Amino acid sequence: MIEVISKNLVKLKQEFRHSYSGNSQIQEVVPLTKSELFPIDQNNLNTLHMFAAKNPIYYNSYEKKINGVDCMVYEGDINKYWLNSISHGESYQPFSPTWILSAYIITSIVKELNYNEVVDVGSGDGRIGYCGKFLGLDSHAIEIDDMLVDLEKSICQSSQIDFNPICADAINFDYTNLNLHNPVFFIGGLAQMGGDVLASGIIKNLDSKLKQKTCMVFAGSYSEKYSFSDTSHAGWGKLIDINNLKIIKSVTLPTVWSFDQTVDTSYIFTEFPKYS
Repeated sequence: MIEVISKNLVKLKQEFRHSYSGNSQIQEVVPLTKSELFPIDQNNLNTLHMFAAKNPIYYNSYEKKINGVDCMVYEGDINKYWLNSISHGESYQPFSPTWILSAYIITSIVKELNYNEVVDVGSGDGRIGYCGKFLGLDSHAIEIDDMLVDLEKSICQSSQIDFNPICADAINFDYTNLNLHNPVFFIGGLAQMGGDVLASGIIKNLDSKLKQKTCMVFAGSYSEKYSFSDTSHAGWGKLIDINNLKIIKSVTLPTVWSFDQTVDTSYIFTEFPKYS
């Protein structure tokens, strides 16, 4: 079912991209009701809409039928958060989120893979942690920017969904404090934008026993907009090979930064080698 929803979301985004006539800095869509194309539990859909309603980056919303699907279009402005995020020397990519429904899909995949903890590194406004939490996963949102962490905390409070925002440098953070058992780490940054440095630092600091129970998820791009020498696995090939990671799943989904592109963002799920 997740694969079907993913493919239909990409088609929906491409149609929306061609028909959108607004001038908002960011824009995305979420279906209003469960349908054949989007067989998502209605309570889950309502909770996704609540995230947008509680998030001040969105200043406008309106209903629109796209590809026969009744949707809510959300328009927003992340400029002040983007500017603040690039002021941190340790930040590996400015704040530019995935779509809300994309966050729901990738955290649903976590459940399908039988992991039960989400650690979102470079969590932005916390949408991945939020989705993980209401899906029944133990969520942690690691973000270095204090303004974004304050935003996350306000969403936790207003939505009553606590995804545990933590203001910290993810590379130097002591993950033993989280008492992790079988986590999935989402790396918030494209490889060619410094995400590879972030991921390498985290991998280096993970306990060897925990690694065998850990999944790493990388957001990658094949777009010509981002110049990089490593074109394999959406820019993550070298890091995957160096760490002997095994690709177990991949999915292509819309993100804010891929809205104007014909090729959306790849999310690559990988596991470390299992040793006896």
